[in-house]
Amino acid sequence: MHVDWWSIQIPIPVALAFVATMGYLISQWHRPVVNDIVIRSRRELKRAQAVASELEKINWTIRQSLEKHHASVSKFKDRVGRLSERQQEAAWKDLCQEAESLLKPTLQLATQLAGAYDEIRRQSANLMTFTEVRTDPLTGINNRRGLEDALAAQLALMGRYHSPFSLTMFDIDHFKQLNDREGRLHGDRVLQELSQLLEECVRDTDIIARYGGEEIVVLMPQTDLAGACLLSERVRFEVANRLAITVSGGVTAAEQSDTAESLIGRADTALYSAKNAGRNRVFFHSGNDTQPVAEEKPQEDAAYAIASGQ
Repeated sequence: MHVDWWSIQIPIPVALAFVATMGYLISQWHRPVVNDIVIRSRRELKRAQAVASELEKINWTIRQSLEKHHASVSKFKDRVGRLSERQQEAAWKDLCQEAESLLKPTLQLATQLAGAYDEIRRQSANLMTFTEVRTDPLTGINNRRGLEDALAAQLALMGRYHSPFSLTMFDIDHFKQLNDREGRLHGDRVLQELSQLLEECVRDTDIIARYGGEEIVVLMPQTDLAGACLLSERVRFEVANRLAITVSGGVTAAEQSDTAESLIGRADTALYSAKNAGRNRVFFHSGNDTQPVAEEKPQEDAAYAIASGQ
């Protein structure tokens, strides 16, 4: 029997109730996305405020040092002018003393400016991560270019000041099967949820980047291998308990002889060791071989507090 749906008279109250219900369901469906954006925006704003504070501190320190040194140079110039009116031998001896008195603060200023230059480079790398060309449009975290810039800055700091840093590469287990079974839209949603969870777990100073496909890298400044392993195991544990997926991770610490390629290569090797060992686990690369990180809930001990910034 053919039914003419357009001829059915639906009471206005029922129609309005139906529209209101659909509107509510649609708003609830969009709410997680909005919440993700709000959480990410808050974290990015907090990180931007930290960058601004560091740059302001650098500016104030340099300005104070330059003003102090300017006074020393003016004083030296005046004394040299007065020495020119005295006998040559006596003037020469006093000139040596005056030059010696100016040498130390001048060298100190040079060292301070060199340190400020490197710190400005580091903060510049942080600023780069806010630009659209370095942002992954799906997840809102850094893209591969953002990671490469951040790595270059960290390697430069390590070369000059031996500043330690570590890196972990995470990969979603069985992601291809997930995409095939649930569809790519669901896979995209999983990547967004993982990125949000990572932002909750890491420190404000850590840099998260989508390296490619389902691989996400966490760059951890001022963190040794032990601290990076603790933080990475915490992430693995949280993902397994809070999301409908698991991840495997490969951890490594930077060495003085490293390039970006060698560092990523070690993390990738450790990641594949974790995959081959059964997935849902973290391996670290010691520089010689790969070993598993203990699979247990991280404890809030001193080393973990340092690693996670809590």
